Amino acid sequence: QVQLVESGGGLVQAGGSLRLSCAASGRSLSSYGMGWFRQAPRKEREFVGGISGSGGTRYYAASGRGRFTISGDNAKNTVYLQMNSLKPEDTAVYYCAARFRPTAGPAGAYEYDYWGQGTQVTVSS
Repeated sequence: QVQLVESGGGLVQAGGSLRLSCAASGRSLSSYGMGWFRQAPRKEREFVGGISGSGGTRYYAASGRGRFTISGDNAKNTVYLQMNSLKPEDTAVYYCAARFRPTAGPAGAYEYDYWGQGTQVTVSS
């Protein structure tokens, strides 16, 4: 079993950047495919991107492609979501998730086995 804790959310102006962290405990993240999701009010949880257990493959949904970068640090057992050129429509609660299938995705939320508590990202115009 793995426990996930996100951090790094906050309030930022449009065009700014944030880096979210997802720290894991319990097991090495190299055993899992990791995903980032977000959920805005009154909307479904949306896949943002993912990274394979080996760290060699990444996948980005169209919403963040070219602006978001996912990376991992095995020594820290942490996955990151670097978000640049943020837009008001990026406002949401961001979650990291782990699944036993160690691929990058894309994948639906139902395919993930463990979830963090989420961190709020608010982008002002």
